[in-house]
Amino acid sequence: MLPHGICWFEHATLFRTDATKPEIFRVSTLSMMLEDYDNRTGTAGDMKRSELAIFDAEDVRALLDYPSCIQVVREAMKALSRGETRQLLRTMIHMGEGRTFAQMPGALSDDGMFGAKMISVFAQPDNPGVRRHRGLVMMFEPVEGRPVCVADAEEITHIRTAAATAVATDALARSDAKVLLLMGTGGQAHSHLEALPLVRDFERIVIWGRDPARAQSVVETWRTRRPVEVALDAQVAAGEADVICTLTGSREPILFGAWLRPGTHVNIVGSSGPGPVEVDNALVLASRYVADSRASALDAAAEFLVARAAGVVDDSHIVAEIGEVLLGRVPGRRSADEITAYKSLGHAVQDLAAAAYIFQTHGTSHR
Repeated sequence: MLPHGICWFEHATLFRTDATKPEIFRVSTLSMMLEDYDNRTGTAGDMKRSELAIFDAEDVRALLDYPSCIQVVREAMKALSRGETRQLLRTMIHMGEGRTFAQMPGALSDDGMFGAKMISVFAQPDNPGVRRHRGLVMMFEPVEGRPVCVADAEEITHIRTAAATAVATDALARSDAKVLLLMGTGGQAHSHLEALPLVRDFERIVIWGRDPARAQSVVETWRTRRPVEVALDAQVAAGEADVICTLTGSREPILFGAWLRPGTHVNIVGSSGPGPVEVDNALVLASRYVADSRASALDAAAEFLVARAAGVVDDSHIVAEIGEVLLGRVPGRRSADEITAYKSLGHAVQDLAAAAYIFQTHGTSHR
C-alpha cells in the first residue's frame, strides 16, 4: 500500500505511455504488492481469502476521489486510442420486463491487469428508492492470472462516468465557459456536480428535470456546497448554457439543436445503447461529434444511429475518439463558435482502470 497522501501516478502505472512517462502498473510493482502469494498454503492453484481485495460501495466512494478518477480516465482513454488496451463491445442479455444483464470485459494492456464489469440493470418504476444498477468489477493480476479485486460496479460507474464527462469537457468546451446546465435529476446529476467544476470555473450551475420537484430536491441537497438553481424552461436554460450534460433515461429528445447558441459544448450521457435518444438529429448534425470509442458509437450511440438512419449523417460524422483529441491526433474544438458534442457510452477500460487504481492504492488494506 502506498504511503497516505503520496500520489499514485509517481509510483506505478496502469497503461504504457510515451517514453518520457512512467509505465502505469508495471508487472514488477504488481509482484511486490502481491508478495504474500509466496506464503500460500494448500495445493497449487488454491487461493486464500486474504488474497482477494473487496471494495463495497462505501469503500469505492471513500477511495475513488474525483480528481484522481479524472486523471485515471484521461490516461485510460488515451491508451484506448493508442490501441494498447484490449476489450470487447458491451454485451447485453435482455430478459424482458425491463431486466438486462451486461458484461464489459477488457485488459488494460497486454501485460497489465484485466477483468470485467458485470452489471444488472433493472427498471423498478414502483420503487424509486431502490438501486437500478447492481454489479461487480472483477480484476485479475497479469503474473499468474489470479483474481485479486472485486469492487462495487454501481459506485465505480457513477464516479467514472462523471469523470469521463469532465475529461471531455476539459478537452472540448471553451476555456471561458461559465454556465453549466445539467438535464436530469438522478445519481449522475450529483456525480456531475462533483466532477464538472473541477475542470471549469462555472459561475452558474442550473438543474433541469422533467419533474421540477426532483430538480428542486437536487438544489436543496447541494445548497450548502454549490450555488445551484432550478431551470423551469429547458429551452431557455439551454440557450444560456455554455456546457450542457444530458443525464436522463428519456426515450425522446429533451434537447434540440435549434436551442443551442454558438460555442456550446454538449455531453450526451444518459443513453448507453440503441433506443433512448436524448438529443435530436439537428443537434447531432450541427455538432463536431466526438465519441468515447468509435467502435462503440457505431454500434450503440442511439442519437447517432437515428440520425444516420434518417440520412442526416454518415459514419464520418464521428470525427474522433476523445483519446485521439487528448493525444493531439485530431483537433477538438476548432473555434469559439463551434458546437461540440461528446458521446459517453461508457467503456470497459474506464471501469477497469478505476478498479485497478483503487486496488493499487488500497488493496493490501482490504484483504
